[in-house]
Amino acid sequence: MRCPYCGSLDTQVKDSRPTDDASSIRRRRVCPDCGGRFTTFERVQLRELFVVKRSGRRVPFDRDKMERSVEVALRKRSVDPERVERMLNGIVRQLESQGETDVPSETVGEMIMEGLKALDHVAYVRFASVYKNFGEAKDFEDILGKLAEVEGTVAPRKKSGARTSDE
Repeated sequence: MRCPYCGSLDTQVKDSRPTDDASSIRRRRVCPDCGGRFTTFERVQLRELFVVKRSGRRVPFDRDKMERSVEVALRKRSVDPERVERMLNGIVRQLESQGETDVPSETVGEMIMEGLKALDHVAYVRFASVYKNFGEAKDFEDILGKLAEVEGTVAPRKKSGARTSDE
């Protein structure tokens, strides 16, 4: 493993242990050249996945990119990191078990949206606004209305008889 500080290829593992959900191995490493310490994670990969973008371009699936986009949606939200990790692991497992090496980007995006809907509604709306490329306030109203339908509640509506600045 290359040292992220000095680039040396001669790093040593000092400690290994499974993560809490036993889905990966956490390794503490040290670089004998610069003394830098860092952590790596080792995960099982059932098959090499590729994401097919809307343009038709094929790129290798990047779990870290998916994790970063979920972290952005969850920024300043109090969601247990273990629940987020379980969601991400579940999505990766689903993708790998589909049997296809090429996965449309829409499939990945929809799976992330479903996972976020179960974790945090604000993060779900944030992610959807970027993923679906919202351009106007009505787009937010539409997704909030769908979210309210799923919950079995009625979406907030304007009060009738409310005064406007035109009156």
